Amino acid sequence: MPSGEEHWGQRAACRKGDPEGLFVQGSPQQSRAKTLCTGCPVRSECLAEALDHRIEFGVWGGMTERERRALLRRRPDVVSWRQVFDDARRIQGQSRAS
Repeated sequence: MPSGEEHWGQRAACRKGDPEGLFVQGSPQQSRAKTLCTGCPVRSECLAEALDHRIEFGVWGGMTERERRALLRRRPDVVSWRQVFDDARRIQGQSRAS
């Protein structure tokens, strides 16, 4: 990361909360944890981090470990989720400009 550039985690909605709240078990607790991700400005960066590094536990980018494993099984061809999300943002920005 270039000097002075802020890491995406510094802008995360969960940064000021209890980190243990994102590493809960059970559907009701995980659903509550996922609500924190709604509207987070770095949700896709967070999710890409978890997918690219195969993080096994916790809610990342609004997805539970089970949801991330299912996504990884459906898309074994993806080498970089960060690139997938960056490309999608770029395409979305181009279509808005049209």
